[in-house]
Amino acid sequence: MKKALCITLVTLVGFTFEFGLSSCSRSVESLSYAAITAPSAAPVYIAQNQGLFKANGLNVEIKEYPTGVATTEALLQGEVEVAWSAELPFITRAFAKEEISIIAVSTRFSDQYLFGLKDHGIENISDLKGKRIGVPIKTIAEFYLGRLLELNSMNIKDVSLVNVMPPESVDTLTGGNLDGVVTWEPYAGNIKKQIADKVVVWSVQSSQPGYGVIIARNDWVNEHPKTVIRFLESLAQAESFIDNNSETAKRIVQERINYNDASMNTFWSENQFPLSLDQSLITAMEDEARWMISSNLTTEKQVPNFNDYIYEDGLKAVKPDAVNFIR
Repeated sequence: MKKALCITLVTLVGFTFEFGLSSCSRSVESLSYAAITAPSAAPVYIAQNQGLFKANGLNVEIKEYPTGVATTEALLQGEVEVAWSAELPFITRAFAKEEISIIAVSTRFSDQYLFGLKDHGIENISDLKGKRIGVPIKTIAEFYLGRLLELNSMNIKDVSLVNVMPPESVDTLTGGNLDGVVTWEPYAGNIKKQIADKVVVWSVQSSQPGYGVIIARNDWVNEHPKTVIRFLESLAQAESFIDNNSETAKRIVQERINYNDASMNTFWSENQFPLSLDQSLITAMEDEARWMISSNLTTEKQVPNFNDYIYEDGLKAVKPDAVNFIR
């Protein structure tokens, strides 16, 4: 670890005097963070842009991946120490009894859409039966599609799923290779822009928000509890910056991920960034785990005790009122 250098400055009548150079007692900790390239990573992008990680004694390298499945895999492979994921990839790993924990929720999102091609006979959700639908497999989008079908007297087995990553969704749909796709911004906006008159679109989440969870391996958390606190303190400060400087924060994130104005405005309105660990997360994960069992997407028959997969000490130290779930 490196020692942070502190300069003591005093300003008198417009003049600044440097009293000396000293070694801070707080060491600088380096870590890598896996994010998806989307506004969902806004708190981390803001913390880096505004120097909040450095102010809290951290040197954070942000590595970007296309989905939460990929970020979770990077975490387990030791490519990163901390990762962002939607809750379903985490649930999959909990079923596999991986030694990982959620240290906070950083994002709540409602930004995923199902597009169907009209000239493929899709006008209503019931028309999806027997169709080929592109979706990033094993992500939260698969659950949302399955739940939407169930709410319309079908299930996930009534469609043929094709693994299509979000960046591929536009070309896949506009080329007519599939009957529909599930995707999010900026790809949803690009589909609307290119073939709005040729598609029908539904919000695939059925009013259920998704959770962007921050996860880490248990061995790393146990060895670095103070680093967890520093990291979450940086995100709490980023949350405050977003709350008080929404347009500036949006512009910082937009420049980082290169979204156009329309996609950024849409995505920004569909995401919230309060740090939390509450019962609604546990309830949502239990619901999704039951769906995975009933859909034969896991060989497990019991829902994991997700309380065992929550590390609350870090957020309790930073934002105690945000921790509210039943033990």
